[in-house]
Amino acid sequence: MEWGMRNRVSKIIRPNDSRCLMLAVDHGYFLGPTEKLESPSSTIGPLAKYVDSIMLTRGILRTCVNPTIDTPIVLRVSGGSTIIGEDLSKESITTCIEEAIRLNVSCLALSIFVGSKYEHQSLSNLAKLVDEGEKYGIPVLAVTAVGKDMIRDSRYLGLACRVAAELGAHIVKTYYCDNFSSVVAGCPVPLIIAGGKKTTENEALQLAANAIKDGAVGVDMGRNIWQSEYPVPMAKAVKSIVHSNYSSNEAYKGFRDEITSSEIKA
Repeated sequence: MEWGMRNRVSKIIRPNDSRCLMLAVDHGYFLGPTEKLESPSSTIGPLAKYVDSIMLTRGILRTCVNPTIDTPIVLRVSGGSTIIGEDLSKESITTCIEEAIRLNVSCLALSIFVGSKYEHQSLSNLAKLVDEGEKYGIPVLAVTAVGKDMIRDSRYLGLACRVAAELGAHIVKTYYCDNFSSVVAGCPVPLIIAGGKKTTENEALQLAANAIKDGAVGVDMGRNIWQSEYPVPMAKAVKSIVHSNYSSNEAYKGFRDEITSSEIKA
């Protein structure tokens, strides 16, 4: 891996502990104005300094993120279908490599849909994106998207993650599952887990702690941070698990203490 590629990967996965906390705010590319992400700038601004990187689309980066920000950007470059369209797995590469370079991003993100009708197209997209990224030293994050008919078990996720790595992805984002350590063992590149749909803060912190314990290098969490009633304390709590090895109970206590402290100051 040449210097530029190593440098960009180190901005996503911190070299001091080989861990990462990514903030996912790319939901609008297929869901539209998601609850509490209706105004992306209002959501992203207060949270940016508490995460290692932010995953978003070029449109939101251009219009809703202050260009003086020093938080690394993971650019979502796949899309083309929406929640009301024919099939969410029918995606194309929607942003060229030159645009990514102009935007000074640290990583490119693209979804693959193993087992779907458009499996071949999404895997070909990944291979093409890796080729383009390699030309300019930009790493690629493959997202193992799961359709409604797919079971999120270790056998399926192990297959999807390994295929992504085989095609050249430098990092893979996937879901946590039972026997997750076997998924990690079968994937030769770092795994980040998705935060998924909004749950209670306690459950989200337990998910993060379990994933780290079982070998994930970090989490890419969105709704369980910015849909929380207290998004900044929640981001800090997740960060304490990822980078300080807090247990979920310790992180939840920190979350509650942060809220209490904020309320006292108010």
